[in-house]
Amino acid sequence: MFDFDVLVFDFWSILGAVPVTLLMAVTIFVLSTLLGGLFAFIEHRRVPLLLQFVVAYKIAFKGMPMVVVIFLAYYGLPNALDFVAHKFGIAVNAHSLPNWVIIIVALTACVSAFQAEVWKGAVNAFDTGQSDAAASLGYSNHQMFRRVMFPQIIVTAIPDLANSFMVVMKALSLAFAIGVVEIFAQAQLTAALNFYYLEAFLIAVVFYMFIAYVVTKVADKIEARLRVRT
Repeated sequence: MFDFDVLVFDFWSILGAVPVTLLMAVTIFVLSTLLGGLFAFIEHRRVPLLLQFVVAYKIAFKGMPMVVVIFLAYYGLPNALDFVAHKFGIAVNAHSLPNWVIIIVALTACVSAFQAEVWKGAVNAFDTGQSDAAASLGYSNHQMFRRVMFPQIIVTAIPDLANSFMVVMKALSLAFAIGVVEIFAQAQLTAALNFYYLEAFLIAVVFYMFIAYVVTKVADKIEARLRVRT
């Protein structure tokens, strides 16, 4: 059914796109996790004005398809940057912005809305009675957060954070829409050379499954170690 020589050729061809894909995925994951954590903090503290902004942001970006956000960023982000730069008297050609930067910005904006819910759920799962106990022992708010609250929040959030990373990996398959080559795009390009599409996409699936396996195992080990400490 499969041509072994084609599978080998496709494997090495698609393998070249794996490091770039992982680098973009890690960048998006880190940025969206930090931004989502900030949104969760604003909601937890119920900061006036910012709270309304966060709620509106989550509704907007959880409701829009990611491919729509990608095209909005592709056509709108350079113009927006040029406009802002012009207002501050900065000479810049934002239209030369690399497409991989646009995809990172677009997907970070989308995933941040979901990461905010991950952190929000983890914060809500924290037993507030422990905060009172820490305060009675003379802990400052910073000490309570660092020594009591955060270690428990991160353990609760790890499984969902691992899922979020895989969501980012799958979302990156949309990057080819604006010419960014990652695993899926490279599979399409490779298949176009020899017309063995089934083999190319099968190899792409193997890479995705292997990455998912590694991410799951790493997340499980980190969670297990942190549970022992907490």
